[in-house]
Amino acid sequence: MSHTAFIPRRPFSQLSHPREVIRQFTPNWFAATMGTGILSAVLTQLPVNFPALRVIAEGLWLLNIVLFLTFSALYLARWILYFDEARRVFGHSTVSMFFGTIPMGLATLINGLLTFGLPRWGSEVLPLAELLWWLDVAMSLACGVLIPFLMFTRQEHRIDQMTAVWLLPLVACEVAAVSGGLLAPHLAESHSQFSVLITSYVLWAMSVPVAFSVLTILLLRMALHKLPHESMAASSWLALGPISTGAFGLLVLGADSPAVFTANGLSGVGEIASGLGLLGGVILWGVGVWWCLMALLITARYLRDGIPFNLGWWGFTFPLGVFALTTLKLGAVLHLAFFSVLGCALVAALAVLWLVIMKRTVRGAYRGELFVSPCIAARAG
Repeated sequence: MSHTAFIPRRPFSQLSHPREVIRQFTPNWFAATMGTGILSAVLTQLPVNFPALRVIAEGLWLLNIVLFLTFSALYLARWILYFDEARRVFGHSTVSMFFGTIPMGLATLINGLLTFGLPRWGSEVLPLAELLWWLDVAMSLACGVLIPFLMFTRQEHRIDQMTAVWLLPLVACEVAAVSGGLLAPHLAESHSQFSVLITSYVLWAMSVPVAFSVLTILLLRMALHKLPHESMAASSWLALGPISTGAFGLLVLGADSPAVFTANGLSGVGEIASGLGLLGGVILWGVGVWWCLMALLITARYLRDGIPFNLGWWGFTFPLGVFALTTLKLGAVLHLAFFSVLGCALVAALAVLWLVIMKRTVRGAYRGELFVSPCIAARAG
């Protein structure tokens, strides 16, 4: 047998030139930062005391920072070097939805700064965390409002081509709301805590009800036109994202509401917010169970014919991760072993998924196969 079979291909062998990495770079890549960030987060919430898990979780957070900065540099370079082609993204009915992955990826870095940065570097990281959070809020609002506006005015959409990626720009606001709920209790001034908490509730309200309206249409679309193309198989899990994030958001915001509202002269409101947060979280978690079971059945159906690998596979990770996070949170709050056991099983599944998807992503990136901009391909076609 020839030894050349064992020599790895040169980097970007599937691209006509290495600069195509920049020219073909799309926001889809930021979904990898969401998946990596959520795995880092859930590993710290497991009801077991294994110091190695926290080390792994912090390592994933540091890796995620590198990924986010690398992707940001590549995408910024595309806008600078290939401006005319880059701006076509606003007219593309699918790729434009992935703008929402950028603030959501940033939110996982902010959460990690609170989880790992505070113990390591102390309260000096809080001004940076607060600054980044307000930036994340601005980006999330822009995605949540402007992308739907483009859908209404510039893009072409049909109900039979609709998928759950419509949710991506909308969910960014509720992910920012969760980060706000995690940030608020660490802030020194009670007024700052109050401002962040109220802003987070508003962000939650700007996202969850709108996302549920999209989910309603999505149910109708699948009943009338059946499942999307197998290349969009992972999108069946995206529906779990806003439901789980909505539930987790209510639990997180409700947990610190009594102290924050009391410090601002509204003690009664805080107790109500806490109770509603717990009940609302349980109810939304129940909705999430339905979508999770449905996504499992849909994925099993796709697997019969094979699912082609693409960056969309990262869509499996974040929704499953937030569902696991919510499940573990309910286990900790309600002291019910069922939630804790199920949460651990979900985390194990997430870890396996992440390893499989990351391996294939690294391989596809090395060869250059994953650097494909549908905006350019559509124009060329």
